[in-house]
Amino acid sequence: QLFEAKTSLSQAETRHALQLQQAKAQMNNMVPKEQFEQLQTSLREEQCKAQQLQEKLRQQAEQTCRQLVRTQKEHEHLLQAAVEQAKGLEQSLRSADVVLAERAAQLKDAQAQLSRNKLLIEDLREENRRFAMALQAAELKQKCTEEKKQLLEDQASALKQLLRKITPASLS
Repeated sequence: QLFEAKTSLSQAETRHALQLQQAKAQMNNMVPKEQFEQLQTSLREEQCKAQQLQEKLRQQAEQTCRQLVRTQKEHEHLLQAAVEQAKGLEQSLRSADVVLAERAAQLKDAQAQLSRNKLLIEDLREENRRFAMALQAAELKQKCTEEKKQLLEDQASALKQLLRKITPASLS
């Protein structure tokens, strides 16, 4: 709009200059008073239009300037908010990294403990297996011992009976 207004103003000024030259030439050629007055009126009207256009251009320039200032302030505000948000996100990311590192260390410790526990369980299973075998052998030995004991008791009982029989006979 500004460009169009400037162009229009420039054209109007050119027309006025031509009209003024024509008027002067006509005055030199004895321009009639009525035509001269018309040209003067036309010139005044064109000058008034030019002034109006200049005022309109000035107002538009001021309005555009104010709008640019508002837009710049808004952009600065948005930029500052974005910077603050980025700082907050960066801090959150650092905190998350710290927590993640701590959790990773805990998991590593837990994994090491789990490995130690697995080895301990294997050792306990092996020891349990040895105890079971020893218990089985002890039970077998106890059974054999009980059987021998029973055999010896039976033999002792038979000997006692034999001695009871023999003792009265030898006394007599």
